[in-house]
Amino acid sequence: MEKIKSASLLTAIKTPYRPDGEVDLATFDSLVEAQIKNGVEGLIVCGTTGEGHLMDWEEHLMLIAHCVNKFSNQLAIVGNTGSNNTREAIKGTKYGFAFGMDAALQINPYYGKTSEAGLKEHFTRVLDLGPAIIYNVPARTGQDLQPELIEKLAEHPNLIGVKECAGNERMGNYEKKGIACWSGNDDQCFEGRHRHGAHGVISVTSNLLPGLMRRLMDNDDPDLNERLQPLMAWLFHVPSPNALNTVLSMTGAIQPVFRLPYSPVDLTARQKVFEMLQDFETDDWVGSGLELMEDRQFILSA
Repeated sequence: MEKIKSASLLTAIKTPYRPDGEVDLATFDSLVEAQIKNGVEGLIVCGTTGEGHLMDWEEHLMLIAHCVNKFSNQLAIVGNTGSNNTREAIKGTKYGFAFGMDAALQINPYYGKTSEAGLKEHFTRVLDLGPAIIYNVPARTGQDLQPELIEKLAEHPNLIGVKECAGNERMGNYEKKGIACWSGNDDQCFEGRHRHGAHGVISVTSNLLPGLMRRLMDNDDPDLNERLQPLMAWLFHVPSPNALNTVLSMTGAIQPVFRLPYSPVDLTARQKVFEMLQDFETDDWVGSGLELMEDRQFILSA
């Protein structure tokens, strides 16, 4: 738990695919190596950016086990084993810990939702299994985890902290009460860390710009934050990770394969990010080159 609490930059790592639609482990390893090279301290495996919700449990758990086996001596491995189904979350989390992950990422039950009493019981059951970060992302779940609930859950010895998307003021209030917080919003993470005392960020942008995100967390540098804001906005101008998948294809970091329902952004948006990346050094972004790409080059896999 202390290993994770000391981390200010964790990457919600992208899962790449081969043209046949299967997970591309060789490319995945190259993405992770780029994170290690640039000082990232941990990974969220099979989170939203990693598209765990598009995988069957065999794929999902295989990737967590692969990360533990190959990278646990260099990175904290946090497996997303949460679910809107408590029984499924318990089963996935048990397997994740059996495979050696350092902690679980646990989300509140989405779509069906439940009462505060049900939320408390759900989280208590999964926290009983081992260390966990709770993920509050109301825009995706439709339900905001209230501070009163988080403060009750913080009494559990296995709660590491919260990945919070409800703003910097809430994170600052949690931190004052001794509850560790990582921003779930890249565009707010600089202010969150350097103005509100947050531990750091669980980042999408660091898939593409890990070194610059490392600098953003380490240094009180408003100019760098301002420089990164347009690119961060672009990455979230459509539901993530559609844009991230597109730009990593354009830089050659991954094969241009999308697992549906995700799909590439249109040519106008690709042109915009193509121009944005011209303002960065080629060493700043992950990949081997930069290509605008044509629509026909992208592969959509069910």
